Amino acid sequence: MLFCRLVLVVMLNFLVPIMVSAESVEKAATKLSVELNAMQNVGGACRLSFLAENLTGMGVEKIVFETVIFDKSGGVISLSLFDFQNLPADRPRVRQFDLSEMPCDSVGKVLINGANTCVVSGANSNICDDALSLGSRTLVELLG
Repeated sequence: MLFCRLVLVVMLNFLVPIMVSAESVEKAATKLSVELNAMQNVGGACRLSFLAENLTGMGVEKIVFETVIFDKSGGVISLSLFDFQNLPADRPRVRQFDLSEMPCDSVGKVLINGANTCVVSGANSNICDDALSLGSRTLVELLG
């Protein structure tokens, strides 16, 4: 009986970390990553370049994010719909959006307020909000 308990304790000590690790890998692999990759002034506009990577395992046929631009003091400058179009599974895509009549040095933060449209397999889906992971390579923070 003591031997059975000992075997059970040893198995639990090895299996639980493996199961937790597998769950962490699964969660990390099922994300929709959007990164504010670059900002540059083009004409009288600020061009925002986003790198989007769909690691959900499902192709997103159409995705539109409600996006809020804040100035350096935290005031809302604009609220827009950014159409990221389609995002195939496991294939990175760059999408660019111009903020007309707005220099880049006036942008303080960018907020992805949520998915306005998210179509997967021909139907509306919550995956664009549930799996969303945000980051920024610029000095401007990308929030969500």
